Amino acid sequence: MNRDTLVAMLLAGAAATVAFDIWGQALAPMLGLGNLAPEGLARSLLGKLGLPNGRPAGHVMHLVLVGLIAYPLGWMVVFRPIQQRVMPGLHRFAASAIYGFGLWVVAIGGIAGFATGDIFLNFTKIAWVALVGHVLYGVVLVAALSWLARRRA
Repeated sequence: MNRDTLVAMLLAGAAATVAFDIWGQALAPMLGLGNLAPEGLARSLLGKLGLPNGRPAGHVMHLVLVGLIAYPLGWMVVFRPIQQRVMPGLHRFAASAIYGFGLWVVAIGGIAGFATGDIFLNFTKIAWVALVGHVLYGVVLVAALSWLARRRA
């Protein structure tokens, strides 16, 4: 990974995180669908692991560790290379939506299940808001990475 790739990853992760948070903390609540609390989920996970779980730690985990680093790396290093080998003809948009769905399965099915005991948050409204948010994250992430790659070329 070179400097340009790292900068692109961080910028695309930032754009995707902003889109996720605008959807989950502004638009969805205005539509009466519920309010995502990714910082709260991060705090629950940290607490379950016996780590400091104050608000700052939850924000750092959601915004930096997950939004800027883990999710973009997951696309670039894990998902996209496997997808290109297994389904090379899959359009990037479809791949990004599938990646976002996978993020939802891991975050809401796995992490939320472990941290709160409620797998997929018991499929309440907030679980579906989170699904849209994670798919949106994947689509915006890949769109931003593609746009940045075209600008570098």
